[in-house]
Amino acid sequence: MDINTPGFAAGRLSEAEYASNFADAHPPLTRSQALIEAERCYYCHDAPCFTACPTGIDIPSFIQRIAQDNTRGAAEAILSANPLGGMCARVCPTEVLCEQACVRNSNESKPVEIGLLQRFATDAFFAKPGAKPLFTRAAATGKTVAVVGAGPAGLAAAHGLARRGHEVVLFEARPKLGGLNEYGLASYKTTDNFAQQEVQWLLSIGGITVKTGQQLGRDITLNQLMADFDAVFLGLGLAGVNALGIAEPQCEGLRAAVDFIAELRQAPSPAAVPIGQKVVVIGGGMTAVDAAVQSRKLGAREVTMVYRRGVEAMSASGHEQAWAQNNGVVLRTWAAPKQILSEGGTVTGVVFAVTALQDGKLVETGEQFTLQADLVLKAIGQSFVPAGVELALQGGRIATDVAGRTSHAKVWAGGDCRFGGRDLTVEAVEHGKQAAISIDAFLKG
Repeated sequence: MDINTPGFAAGRLSEAEYASNFADAHPPLTRSQALIEAERCYYCHDAPCFTACPTGIDIPSFIQRIAQDNTRGAAEAILSANPLGGMCARVCPTEVLCEQACVRNSNESKPVEIGLLQRFATDAFFAKPGAKPLFTRAAATGKTVAVVGAGPAGLAAAHGLARRGHEVVLFEARPKLGGLNEYGLASYKTTDNFAQQEVQWLLSIGGITVKTGQQLGRDITLNQLMADFDAVFLGLGLAGVNALGIAEPQCEGLRAAVDFIAELRQAPSPAAVPIGQKVVVIGGGMTAVDAAVQSRKLGAREVTMVYRRGVEAMSASGHEQAWAQNNGVVLRTWAAPKQILSEGGTVTGVVFAVTALQDGKLVETGEQFTLQADLVLKAIGQSFVPAGVELALQGGRIATDVAGRTSHAKVWAGGDCRFGGRDLTVEAVEHGKQAAISIDAFLKG
């Protein structure tokens, strides 16, 4: 078996090639590199990077502590503001948030590497499992809170509530906690099982009981939770996959990109995951990039990512687009899927319509082209599935106030299921953090 084997197959590469392809995409800084990079920070008063961070991490403060060789103090500054600061250091789009705001950009066109410094500090802390805990629980309040969904929002809410002395029961539909951090991110972004290492640290605060295999609307109901608990937080994420808007035949090789990514994350080895020789990924976001790049790293010979508008409209950042291209992915824009081709129950390609803007509206020009494929991955976004949620919705997601409170006085929501967000891990963490503060105030009257 090799990269030229036609069709859909596993084990296209050697063990050494898989190990290289799925190694850490952005290796961490060494201690010497971190100290040098930390010295580049101006430690600005009223720093723009601080303002740009959705979780409000005091960035100059933690960088200064790194410069002083105080990694525990740096980790405490980070994790106090963002309890998932280790994962966010790996996956947060710093190039459009804190690093874009860095004043070094105007002087040198190169910001301080804030994300790598954040990872350096948190990794140093997590590497010492016997270290004294950073946080301890407040005195027990006797109040109980149900948190549904153990993704970034739910984990942040559970940790914040437990720190304040409340008893939390964390319900999760899947076997593992972590949500997108465990199931939805590229393997090369979260190596060495870091998502679960961070989960275990979060749970170590105490006061959090975990119940997996519990899905809202199937195993538990919102009415039941509201009756049994003093408050409820919903961090349900987005369970639905948007349809292409064309006929989608039931055939092998046509699947959702999120399912493909989850399969790879849970596989015992990348070699066990089959991949097509020619892969087409439909979409222009971060999920599309992760699916496309990982297809290449699994041994696909040709991978094409197709988006209906221009690159400037893609939700994947310029940094992510460049990452895809540097890994051999071809980006084709101004094209929309018109027909999925299949033969004998197996996908064979996609017909695309060329698109253009006409009076500000996206239209088909009448021109078409076909891309051959033995794997087609749909990555055009996900949607909220409101099964079991009898709350006010807005734009198809749960309506809340700024603190995450929903139309029911005892229920809060956060993360991707909440209306008005940017679908970022770091923002989901902030939703959970702020909801925990609001719930605590509510429980204390």
